[in-house]
Amino acid sequence: MIVRSPALLILLACLAAAGAHAAPSYGERDDVRGFVAEMVERHGFEADRLLALFHKAHPDPAVIKAIQPPADPGSRSWRAYRDRFVEPRRIARGLDFWQRHAASLAHAEATRGVPAAIVVAILGVETFYGRHTGRFHAFNALTNLAFDHPPRAELFRRELEALLLLARDERRDPWSYKSSYAGAIGLPQFLPSSVRGYAVDFDRDGRIDLAASPDDAIGSVARFLAEHGWRGGEAIAHAVKVSGGDTPNSPAALIAEGIRPARLPSELAGFGVDTDGAPELPAALIDLATPEHPTEYRLGFNNFFVITRYNRSSFYAAAVMDLAEALRAARP
Repeated sequence: MIVRSPALLILLACLAAAGAHAAPSYGERDDVRGFVAEMVERHGFEADRLLALFHKAHPDPAVIKAIQPPADPGSRSWRAYRDRFVEPRRIARGLDFWQRHAASLAHAEATRGVPAAIVVAILGVETFYGRHTGRFHAFNALTNLAFDHPPRAELFRRELEALLLLARDERRDPWSYKSSYAGAIGLPQFLPSSVRGYAVDFDRDGRIDLAASPDDAIGSVARFLAEHGWRGGEAIAHAVKVSGGDTPNSPAALIAEGIRPARLPSELAGFGVDTDGAPELPAALIDLATPEHPTEYRLGFNNFFVITRYNRSSFYAAAVMDLAEALRAARP
């Protein structure tokens, strides 16, 4: 006769219940099998091997939770966002990173036209110079988002496709890539399509490694910005003051036009924008709002828009700009 304690019986019951309600493997789903068929037809993958990869994948609620937008978008605060990145510890670590990798940063600036301070700032905002590169398996995270996050499923299916192609190119197991919850890889947090499109072997060791080679990360960020239209020597943004209400010729009308630079500063006076001192370059009016505080406004020029191609947020681009300026000011 086997005697089991009440605690053990409860544990066994819980395990049985969990098994009975466990979600099926992704490899058993029709939509995943359809994706596999597409990969076989378009890229010559072997169906059995792909299905084996998906049979290992499992639903991860942490991924879906992390990708959700804030419950109250109106509570976003530019001041709080900026303070997360433009702060003493990140500046100090950025200065150390700049000193240790000065030669690579100078080479990237000379060949791509992207200032070293901008590259350093992006790596600081993205991963605190490699300290926080993600704890998820990129394959599992992207599988979750591609098949269980309808609002952006198309984007993440493309990234899942790119990850499989990247792994084949690099002769790696797709499960070997660690990433953020969104599948972003390495120090610069490149999505797989960006790794394939813009990553470079900047340290010339015969392989691209954005997770372990700061030099590869530096060269890759510089290439990404350059190929998205960075213009060396041009301003990024210019602080302005605005006045006027919500009328057809008001700052609100300019903001509604979006962040792509489209109007010269000389045009903006009629919209209540004081552009004193701004270079005469195509610009967009950027609003950086903080609840219960006056909104900060900047004219965003081409290079500001280019930074938003890295992360499509005006808060992000403004924080990169401000961290870069703080790093420049603190350098000996």
